[in-house]
Amino acid sequence: MRVDLFDFDLPPENIALRPARPRDAARLLLVPGPACALSDHHVRDLPGLLRAGDVLVFNDTRVIPAQLEGRRGEARIGATLHKRIDLRRWQAFIRNGKRLHVGDQIQFPADVTAKAETRHDDGSWTLAFGGDEPVEVLLERAGRMPLPPYIAGKRDTDAADKLDYQTMFAARDGAVAAPTAALHFTPKLMAGLTTAGIGHETLTLHVGAGTFLPVKADDTADHQMHAEWGRIDAETAARLNAVRAGGGRVIAVGTTSLRLLESAAGEDNVIHAFDGDTAIFITPGYRFKAIDGLMTNFHLPKSTLFMLVSALMGRERMQAVYAHAIAAGYRFYSYGDSSLLLPEG
Repeated sequence: MRVDLFDFDLPPENIALRPARPRDAARLLLVPGPACALSDHHVRDLPGLLRAGDVLVFNDTRVIPAQLEGRRGEARIGATLHKRIDLRRWQAFIRNGKRLHVGDQIQFPADVTAKAETRHDDGSWTLAFGGDEPVEVLLERAGRMPLPPYIAGKRDTDAADKLDYQTMFAARDGAVAAPTAALHFTPKLMAGLTTAGIGHETLTLHVGAGTFLPVKADDTADHQMHAEWGRIDAETAARLNAVRAGGGRVIAVGTTSLRLLESAAGEDNVIHAFDGDTAIFITPGYRFKAIDGLMTNFHLPKSTLFMLVSALMGRERMQAVYAHAIAAGYRFYSYGDSSLLLPEG
């Protein structure tokens, strides 16, 4: 499909630079199937918008301070870690990469160093970190939270982002971008969901910086997704299958949870255990096998994520949804408001 079919105009004032406080005070746009009307709510209303027996699926990845600023000689080098390769090596997107050569040593703050090992076809590099300390410890010393470019380009990262850009479910280090739909959840909201008979499960997908890369191809068939590592254990998969078999709905919280669930599902609509990389690219025409709904923030024009929600709800429907959201003053992107997409509801 043509990428420009997924374009829309977004006023800059609709882009959120800070999250709502409290988190569950963010707005929530309920988007049922095409025969039903949109309705405006808040995230705190979620227990009344779902049904007893439904299950929300969260991504428990934890964002690491994966952005680094350093030098190779006199050249300034910026690095955004993208994907772990092994204990000491990471794939990274490099700013000013033309000044970098194989074998160069990059000096980051706090005596953190990395060797440029390999340049990949997409322009990223493999960096091998020096020393014996775990790379996560080095990053805590030398790195900063990797805010999306549409926020970082308008203000500096600060101490508040260390908490704001982390979900309450964050438990497993490895993401360089937050699963932002889950940023809206609070212990109070989770208690309300439990009281309403709505369950929850967790999986892990370490979100990579590739999620922010623009689609440069003119046709979706020519776009190459970056792989990300994820895991669903057998017990979680079995419980989710039991929910659907019993008439409950599996609602993915965030596109990261959805992409991993769909990667783990077979053509028989059964979710299996999964441990490995996924580069699934979901566009209109895709048949969903594992989920019955999606809670997600509002996405970039011509992005793979807007293509994904268009696959779930229909492209024309989502264009109308986004037009409503813009006109109604919804806040977009990582720190913005949310939507609940229920194709059959």
